[in-house]
Amino acid sequence: MKNNVPRIIEINGPVIKASPMGSSFIGEIVYVGEIKLLGEIIRLKSDIATVQVYEDTEGLKITEMVEPQGIPLSIELGPGLIGEVFDGLGRPLKKLQETSFFIERGKRVRTLEGERKWKFVPSIKVGDEVKSLDILGKVQETMLVEHKILCPHGVKGRVAFIASSGEYNIDEIICRVSNNGQEAEIRMSQIWPVRKKRPPLSYLKPSDPLITGQRVLDFFFPLAKGGSAIIPGGFGAGKTVLQHQLAKWSDADVIIYIGCGERGNEMTQVLKEFPQLLDPRSGRPLMERTVLIANTSNMPVTAREASIYTGITIAEYFRDMGYNVALMADSTSRWAEALREISGRLEELPAEEGFPAYLSSMLAGFYERAGRCKITEEREGSISIVGAVSPPGGDFSEPVTVHSKRFVSVFWALDKELSSKRHFPAINWIQSYSEFLDDICKWWDSQDEKIKWSTLRKEAMLVLHEDENLQKIVRLIGEDPLPDSQKLTLFCARLIKEGFLQQFAFDKNDSFCIARKQLLLMDTILYFYRRAKELISKKIPVAKITELSVAQDILRAKFEIANDKVEEFEAIRTSIDKQLDYVRREYE
Repeated sequence: MKNNVPRIIEINGPVIKASPMGSSFIGEIVYVGEIKLLGEIIRLKSDIATVQVYEDTEGLKITEMVEPQGIPLSIELGPGLIGEVFDGLGRPLKKLQETSFFIERGKRVRTLEGERKWKFVPSIKVGDEVKSLDILGKVQETMLVEHKILCPHGVKGRVAFIASSGEYNIDEIICRVSNNGQEAEIRMSQIWPVRKKRPPLSYLKPSDPLITGQRVLDFFFPLAKGGSAIIPGGFGAGKTVLQHQLAKWSDADVIIYIGCGERGNEMTQVLKEFPQLLDPRSGRPLMERTVLIANTSNMPVTAREASIYTGITIAEYFRDMGYNVALMADSTSRWAEALREISGRLEELPAEEGFPAYLSSMLAGFYERAGRCKITEEREGSISIVGAVSPPGGDFSEPVTVHSKRFVSVFWALDKELSSKRHFPAINWIQSYSEFLDDICKWWDSQDEKIKWSTLRKEAMLVLHEDENLQKIVRLIGEDPLPDSQKLTLFCARLIKEGFLQQFAFDKNDSFCIARKQLLLMDTILYFYRRAKELISKKIPVAKITELSVAQDILRAKFEIANDKVEEFEAIRTSIDKQLDYVRREYE
């Protein structure tokens, strides 16, 4: 046995120790054992390296070899990402399935297809000066996504060669850049370390909302493009379904969906449904602008930890092309549990609820990779992150929820009580908040000349807060002893909750709601409320108002008025005036 060959000296589940490893570095990839399991060095002490292994370590033996690879954990980026399903390490599941229905240990599969030809169209010519992230050419990857071939980071100079229009694979040289006698060869694919941020030119302040089509989110608690949000909620509150709706309807250019540690049946549902979904804007398959990363709870716990970084690196790559990217992570709690298990194996001092002391910094490192960015002087892009959190028992005071709230600007709190009442999306309008209200106010107010979104939202929230306080009284003494003005507030709050906040995902007119329809629907409800208050002040009984048929017209409007026929709200407004005026004349 050669003494200078690194070998396993200790095995503790997915964590092993190897020696001698004095020439290695933190983050280096290694192959472990005879079947070459993939691992990453996470600690170095003297010449002993601690390695987290991304595959099942069953059968490993002490003294088996460990082979350092000299590179960090990375992913290949280039044409072929869109529409694919990868595991947490960036391996395409379709390729892995060709040899076995289960992922074979030690199996090496390339992220992208090396043999596939792509139609490349150059955007530059010989003699042009280029720098990092300039667009060298374009590939029509799908009908919905034009893949822009970027000049790699650290490369600049004069173009010495650029391939002509034609079909090339990702390994062929499509450009050479010369700088001070040095020549860099550029291909359509590039490798990037997943734990390293892709640096943009600068960060910009968010200004436009990410329209999701879900009224409670867009109207009350909007997420700006380039912002980050979390969806905490207990089991059965609707996190996964809501994230599916966001992936389907949000107006992002590219969707990255990470199933991180979720149950296999939930991920199976995603893998079956997404290829069948149509993009509502183009009518094309949704997968033509989607990348799926599937890392279920029965996969190795260490790979679950890596899947988050794999997903965000792909998102940054498409952001650099100038796209608005939306990343859904379901769920960050499972990711945090993976950190806890690895930390326990490393015998680190636990913090609250057994999580490692560095949990907050790891969450911060993930969410800070969101943002609206200037990529070059001519191009902008953004990444919006929506992370699901699964607090045990729906307890929002547990560490993952508490720490995540510190690093995100939007908090969409799911309420188990609302979901048990079949109120979906089950977003609690009292606990939820958004810090982007001022940033996106100008965009919302530009959607309709006559309606001011900021004023309308404040008025609606005031009604909902008054309703919350009155409900406490109603639970004690009932509604009958209340004065008519408060009964009207309760009735109007019901119109908002049932006619606006509730949304039916399987109705063609209600599944997605454009911004202008949201404004007109809420304006109609509050117009009815304001007119009704005038009658209450004239001592007209509230029962005469609540029994009017126009109230039912308001409740049905979300189903009956399509997005392209919002002018029909004018008829409801006319009906409000007509019926309330009739009641007023009756009591004059």
